[in-house]
Amino acid sequence: MQQSVFDQMQQMGHEQLVFCHDPHSGLNAIIGIHNTTLGPALGGTRLWNYNTHEEAIVDVLRLSRGMSYKAAISGLNLGGGKAVIIGDAGKIKSEALWRRYGKFVNSLNGKYYTAEDVNTSARDMEFISMETKFVTGVPEYMGGSGDPSPFTAYGVFIGMKAAAKKAWGSDNLSGKKVLVQGVGHVGQYLTGHITKDGAKVYISDISDAKLKEAKEKFPNVEIVDNNKVLDLDIDIYAPCALGASVNTESIKKMKCPVIAGAANNQLADENVHGPMLIEKGILYVPDFLINAGGLINVGAELDGYNRERVMNNVEKIYDRTMEIFHLCETEKIHAQAAAMKIAEKRMRDIANVKARL
Repeated sequence: MQQSVFDQMQQMGHEQLVFCHDPHSGLNAIIGIHNTTLGPALGGTRLWNYNTHEEAIVDVLRLSRGMSYKAAISGLNLGGGKAVIIGDAGKIKSEALWRRYGKFVNSLNGKYYTAEDVNTSARDMEFISMETKFVTGVPEYMGGSGDPSPFTAYGVFIGMKAAAKKAWGSDNLSGKKVLVQGVGHVGQYLTGHITKDGAKVYISDISDAKLKEAKEKFPNVEIVDNNKVLDLDIDIYAPCALGASVNTESIKKMKCPVIAGAANNQLADENVHGPMLIEKGILYVPDFLINAGGLINVGAELDGYNRERVMNNVEKIYDRTMEIFHLCETEKIHAQAAAMKIAEKRMRDIANVKARL
């Protein structure tokens, strides 16, 4: 029997799920607010052509929960939220759609701040900002921080170097073979960092246009067919597309000692696949830690944006990654469980602080 929406929310610990519909602009959106213990929920809006509404609900629930953990483990005073808009990005984007969506965001009175995500841009955030102040990642000429992708990619690079240090005793990626699966904005920035560090880089994507663009920027990368990525004998697998790429079947085929990528919800089932990675001897950097750079960047807008402070906070991903590996060893738990334990402790501790006079 399929779980009801309320059962799913209760199981994952959500506070609120908001359905937004506007027939005139074609807007069909869902805003998920997971936990606001640490502060207002902040998370991007993803525009995706989901096959079913149920698929969209599951995605927004998983993504918003991940944002709570991401904010908590990064030391941010923010809660976890996320939104999805259902539709074909090439067909439904319009000023009217974004502004109508902005009015829905505004109706939550600051409980949720939105930002960029898959298939959305700083320009889209500008339209949203015409109807609400509860938006981050607006263009720099409007006083915002602009595209968060470079900061996300840099955080992934930092986390990847920490994993290399743990796996091989050196965080220099020179000579390492790295597969970047998904070369959108984040994937391309990441490719730039790791090629500069001397790695041999393979790339794959469902979009031929993105592959062509990445190849033009980085001529030395090698394009790999999406159906053959698991056949590669590589050192580091960097999933930078959609989630659930680390699953029972893929783990069985993997030939890499390290997984360190930007995608959200990389483990199809954290309780099953976290332990499987340990059994396979694969070092995994938890997704909500390693990809937190973008959240750190847009979250800084709420306190008065300072790029130097942002970069300093993103670089802390290295030490936190090493802390998680240490916790894995001392408590004999998998990396995702260790990261969740650290994040949940902070949320409990701050909830206790707020509850006291």
